Amino acid sequence: TIISLKTAADWFGTPPPDKPYCPLARDITFSGQHVAAVVAETFEQAVAAAALVKVSYDETPSIVDLSDGKAGDGIPIDAMTKEWGDAQGAFASAPVRICAAYNTPREYQAPMEPHGLIARWEGDKLTVWEPSQWLDGMARTYAEWFDVPFENVRLVSPYIGGGFGSKALALSHGAVAACAAKMLGRPVRLVMTRPQTFTGYGGRAATRQTVTIGADAQGNIQSIVHRGVNETSIDGMWVEPLGSVTSIMYATPNFSSKQNVVRVNSVVPGAMRAPGENPSAFGIESAIDELAYEVGIDPLEIRLRNYAEQDPHAKKAWSTRQLREAFAAGAERFGWARRSPEPRSMRDGNQLIGWGVAAGTYPVRRAYGEAIVRILADGSVEVESSSIDMGQGTYTILAQTAAETVGVRADDVVVKLGDSRFPRAGVTGGSRLAGVMTGAVYKAASSALDQLVGLAISDPRSPFHALQANTLVVANGRIASPRGDGPDVSIAELLKSVGRDHIEATGDTMPENSTPEERYKNYTTIAMALPHTEGDYSRHSWCAHFIEVRVDEDFGTVRVSRVVSALDSGRLYNPKLAESQWKGGIIMGIGQALLEEGIVDRRHGRIVNDNLADYLVPTNADIPDIEVISVGIPDLHSSVLGGKGVGELAIVGVAPAIANAVFHATGKRVRDLPITLEKLI
Repeated sequence: TIISLKTAADWFGTPPPDKPYCPLARDITFSGQHVAAVVAETFEQAVAAAALVKVSYDETPSIVDLSDGKAGDGIPIDAMTKEWGDAQGAFASAPVRICAAYNTPREYQAPMEPHGLIARWEGDKLTVWEPSQWLDGMARTYAEWFDVPFENVRLVSPYIGGGFGSKALALSHGAVAACAAKMLGRPVRLVMTRPQTFTGYGGRAATRQTVTIGADAQGNIQSIVHRGVNETSIDGMWVEPLGSVTSIMYATPNFSSKQNVVRVNSVVPGAMRAPGENPSAFGIESAIDELAYEVGIDPLEIRLRNYAEQDPHAKKAWSTRQLREAFAAGAERFGWARRSPEPRSMRDGNQLIGWGVAAGTYPVRRAYGEAIVRILADGSVEVESSSIDMGQGTYTILAQTAAETVGVRADDVVVKLGDSRFPRAGVTGGSRLAGVMTGAVYKAASSALDQLVGLAISDPRSPFHALQANTLVVANGRIASPRGDGPDVSIAELLKSVGRDHIEATGDTMPENSTPEERYKNYTTIAMALPHTEGDYSRHSWCAHFIEVRVDEDFGTVRVSRVVSALDSGRLYNPKLAESQWKGGIIMGIGQALLEEGIVDRRHGRIVNDNLADYLVPTNADIPDIEVISVGIPDLHSSVLGGKGVGELAIVGVAPAIANAVFHATGKRVRDLPITLEKLI
C-alpha cells in the first residue's frame, strides 16, 4: 500500500531567501538531489513505488568540477589568508626554487553502515533514532526546522557505526522522514541506498594547490607561497582549510597562503577525517620532498633542518611537540639509515622498492562536555552523557576514567551514552571527544568521590566517623586506611550504613560561571571550541610516517608493503584503542593515496562510481603490517588529563609519504591522487 507521494511544495512551502536550499525542491542544482519521497507500509513497497516515479527535467548549463572551463578562479576566502614577511620577494631571490601543483579528487566517507533514521511525533514532541556524531546540534536543527522548542526534540543514538564526519549534521533526508511522520501521525523509517550516500551529503571536496618553496643551497627554507582552491556547491559553502599544515609545519621567515572556493553543481562538500589538514599535508609534504632531491639532502634531514621550534604563524610556543622524537623513533624502527638515496636504486626482482617519509599534524580542538557520575547503592558506578561512541571506544575510556577516579573496577562502571536527555556534549569530530569527555567524567567522578569520603568521615553512622579524609583510600570498591589499621568496608556497605541509596555529581569542561544561554550555544554550535592557539600555547598532535612501496616495473601496480608511524597524541587513555584509531587512519590514507576517487560523468555531473564495487577502498589484502609507536607525553595545556587528538592525526601525511616512496622507487613524481598505474607507465 502506497500511503503518500510528496514533494517540497507539499511539505515545506517556499523556502526563505536566506535558506535557498530546500529538501525535495523543484530547482535542481546537482545530480542525485532528492526530488520526491514515497511513503509506504513496507520498505519493499516504498522501494518499488519509488522506482515508478517519473521525473522530467529541463537541462541548464552547469559546472561539473574544478577542471570545468566555466569554473573560473572562484571566490577569495579572506579568513584563510596567512602572511608574514615578503614571501614573493624572497622566493624570487632564492638560490633554489620549487614550484608544483598538487591535486586531490572528491573522496567519500563510505561507512559500511548507511544513513538511516526513525522519526516519531507525540504531539509537538519529536523523537529521532538516528546515527549521530552530535546529538545536541542535530536536535537544535530539527527544532529550527519544525519551529518547536529545543527541549521538545530528543535524539537517540547509542551506537553509530562508521561516520568519519558524515554523520555530524542533520541532513535533508532527516527532514523528509520527520515531515512524513508528522503528516501521517505515525513513526516513519528512512534508510538511504548506497548510491544516495554519495550524493545525499558531502564527502571531501576536490582540491587544487600550488606550493612554491624558496631555499638556500643547504636546503634552509627562505620562503613558502601557497595557493589553494576547493570546490563547493552552488547553494552552500564549504571551505577546506588548505593552508593549515603549510603554515605551521616548517620554519620560514617569509610566508603567504591564500585560498579560493569554486562553486560547482554538486552536493555541498563536508567533513571527512582531518578536513583541511589532510590535503594540506599532501601539498607541503610532497613539495619539501621535491626540495630535498633538488638540493641533494636526505628527505628526513631536510625536515629536521627546517624544524619549527615554535608556531611560525601564531608566534607561540608549542604546548608539546614530540615531532623530533617521532622522526627519530620511526626512522630507527623502519631502518631509514639503510635507504639508498637514488631513485630506482632499490629493487627485488621486477619490483622497484621505494621508501618515503612525511610528517603530519592535527590541532587540539578543546571544546565542552558534561557528565553525571552516580555511585549506586550496590557500589557500582553509572556515567551518563549525550556524547557518543562510533567505534573509537568512548564507552571504554569513560568507564576507565570513572573507575580510576572513584576507585572501583572498570567492570563495575556502566556508561550510558547517545541520548540527548543526558548531560550535554559537543560534536564528536575534530578529535575532541576523548579529551573533553574524560575531563568532564574526571571532574564529576572526583566530586562524587569527595562526597563519598565526606559522608564516611562526617556521618555518625559511618565506621570512619571523625577520621580525616586524607587517612582514607578508596580502591577496588572498598574504603580503608592505607595502613590497614582500621575499618575496611565496601562502598555498598558504607552507603547502607549512612542510609544513602546513591551519590551523584556533575562535571563539565565549560568555562566557570557560564550562563544557560552560553551553555546552549556552546553545545549546539559546531564552531564553538577554544582556538588551538588560545592563551600562551599552540596545541597540536604530531606524527611521522615511514612507508615502503613496491612497484611492479612491468605493470605499474603499487603496493604498500610496510608502514612504521610514530605519533604524539599526548597521554593515551587506552593504548590499545589509540593504536586501533591510528591504524584506521593510516589505512584510510593508503586508500586515499592509491584507490579513492569520485569519478564524475562530465555530461550530466553524475557520480559514476557511487557504490562500493566501483568506489575502491582498501581491503585486508591491500594492507601490510602497520607498526605504530607512541612518543607522546602528557600535555596538560591541551586537556584536563593530558591527552591530545588521536582519531584524525594518523591519516595526515600518509598520502604524501606514499607518493614520496613511489618517486623514490620509480623516479616519477605523481602530484595527482590517487596514484594509479596509468600515471606511472
